Amino acid sequence: MRFIAGCLAACFFMSANTLAGQDVFRELSGTIQIDGSSTVAPISTEAADTFNSQYENVKIPVGVSGTGGGFKRFTKGDTDISNASRPMTALEWTACRKFNVEFIEIPIAYDGLTIAVHRGNDWIDQLTIEQLARIFRADSAAKTWNQLNPKWPETEIRIFSPGTDSGTFDYFREIVVGADGSIRSDMSVSEDDNNLVQGIANTESAIGFCGAAYYFENTDKLKAVPIVNPSGRPVAPAFESIGDGSYAPFSRPLFIYVNAKSSRRPEIKLFVNHYLENAAEIAESVGYVGLPEAIYELASANFRQRLVGTHFLTPDGKQRHGSLTENFLESNRVK
Repeated sequence: MRFIAGCLAACFFMSANTLAGQDVFRELSGTIQIDGSSTVAPISTEAADTFNSQYENVKIPVGVSGTGGGFKRFTKGDTDISNASRPMTALEWTACRKFNVEFIEIPIAYDGLTIAVHRGNDWIDQLTIEQLARIFRADSAAKTWNQLNPKWPETEIRIFSPGTDSGTFDYFREIVVGADGSIRSDMSVSEDDNNLVQGIANTESAIGFCGAAYYFENTDKLKAVPIVNPSGRPVAPAFESIGDGSYAPFSRPLFIYVNAKSSRRPEIKLFVNHYLENAAEIAESVGYVGLPEAIYELASANFRQRLVGTHFLTPDGKQRHGSLTENFLESNRVK
């Protein structure tokens, strides 16, 4: 999935070089600290790699401490960019204000949270949200597959989950058991989605969840389970179903958050502009889905003007619900 780095790198940087306007930008140096979501990490890593093919003196380490772990560092001003597989919460927004950290919120791609089982699983051809709740809810957890369906094997359900600092975990919990619901504790957890892939691939009775890119990269090891959407139709994660919203309710936007003070540094200014100008191509090259052009245009305008704040909280700190296009509007931005 890293094919784009070589064959399209030169094309990517035509617009970046035009933006720079001076050869002096080729000599840029410094370090851009990025941490956060392991789901977003492949996109930011690809953006960093294509950027470094032209500006090799800029170091761009990409950490994977999870969305929540990344925000813990970002809200204290320890990182320049935070990868996030969900919008910032009210508590994280409050922490930013406490430490005087202003930020620019930038959507960068769509993901489809994927429910995956062992490649040899031949008894599951679809699942409903209600069945997922019976597997994952702490107060009603099914222990064996035949407790969900008597025709299924009487084998233990082995569960693999992202860690609790992961935005993927938060999103899954909200969809499946509710924001205040409890997920069973007898799961194998990891902040590294590659570990989840290996766990599911090596365990015949396994089920787990991860970002779509990790599934697309491991279709020879995993089986994605079609999920019955609100219209009653089972839909599998795919570029088309994620992009058109039919893979519901597990299609979701992904973000980067840029420290507004850091954004004044020339290497970060150029890197984020490169990221935004090529976000759709970069995202799709590593297994995600690009956003509507209007979203990228608004995000680019916000970054150029350093318009700080979030579009996903109300002024009193309550989470906004609805689609990205409904929420990512200038009228919703709260500083």
